[in-house]
Formats: sequence, C-alpha cells, structure tokens
Amino acid sequence: MISILFADDHEMVRIGVSAYLSAQPDMEVVAEADDGEEAVQIALDLRPDIILMDLVMKEMDGIEATKNIIAEWAEAKIIIVTSFLDDEKVYPALEAGATSYMLKTSKASEIAKAIRATFEGQSILEPEVTGKIMNRMREKNVENLHDQLTEREMEILLLVAQGKTNQEIADELYIAMKTVKVHVSNVLGKLEVHDRTQAVIYAFKHDLVE
Repeated sequence: MISILFADDHEMVRIGVSAYLSAQPDMEVVAEADDGEEAVQIALDLRPDIILMDLVMKEMDGIEATKNIIAEWAEAKIIIVTSFLDDEKVYPALEAGATSYMLKTSKASEIAKAIRATFEGQSILEPEVTGKIMNRMREKNVENLHDQLTEREMEILLLVAQGKTNQEIADELYIAMKTVKVHVSNVLGKLEVHDRTQAVIYAFKHDLVE
C-alpha cells in the first residue's frame, strides 16, 4: 500500500480526494493536514510514501512546508497539487524540493497515476509546467554544462532521466547507495539545477535521452 499524507486547507477537497484515493486497491490516505505547519509535523512523524501538498495554506504555505520537510528528510516524495500555474509558484515549489507538480483541474485518476509514478521514482509535471521550465531554460541560454560531467556522472544522469531511484541505480551499477547520492549531488551541482526533476528536463532539452 502507498501511504499518503494530504495537506490542503479546503476540507471538502480533502474529503473528496482522500475518499477517491483510499478506494484505490494500492493506496491509503493515512493522515490529513489543513496547514503547512501541521503537514511538516505529520510528515516527519509518519514518513508517508507520498505527500500531496497544496500551495496556499494558513500558518505556513506549501512551498515553505516543502522546504522544511526536505531539510529534515531529503528522500521525501512531495507532489504539489494546486490551482496555481504562476511562475512565482511553480519555480519556488520545484526548487524547494517538490518531486511532481499537478493541477487541481486534473482528473482524480490522473492524480492517482501521478502518485504511482512518483512512488516508483519518477517526476510528473503538468505539460504547462514542463513548457514553462523549458522556456525559462531557453531564455537563460544554458550552455552544455553536461560536458563537465565524468563518464560515471553522465551514466548516473541518464539513469535518473529513466526514472530510476537511487536504490535501483545502486543495484544496476553495483555501487553503494551512499556513492549514488554523492554522484547525484555532483551532477546537480555541475548542471546548476536544484533537483532531479530539473536534471531530467536538462537531459531531454539537450537530447541526451529520447
């Protein structure tokens, strides 16, 4: 079962989405939160497989809550589920460490699909979000930063782009999990990106993967 924490300050939204997800054979909403501070506390206490995070909430917004969770638990998988597609919301949320970004206008089945994909180590972005990031990278005229990657780091980047988790990469390359984390950190630093999602987008933009 995929355990889920759902943080949203609209009670009716929580009730509806939680009911749908809990009806899935492989999912269970184990906790709900109606503000960011509560979401952080519950997330760090329960360590659920997936955290669904609204952006605009009282006390602490979703971006700040995401930052606080990632600071204490770097492996947390957080899916932003929001009505906002503004640049000032999208980029800070992804830079804070969110794994995926979905809109509340998405069908419930699409949210469930995103949860399964994120649980498996993939990053799911709404097409509009991907387009915004691609345009921003074009505007910045990013050079081929990947040229400075070592052969092993390039191998790691391609596996990350395939949606592989750190454990899967470690198993495939026969190296320690700690070593994988070091390589991933080096890749992100050299590519000047903040997280795996942006690294994947970089790889696709530069035709490193199909």
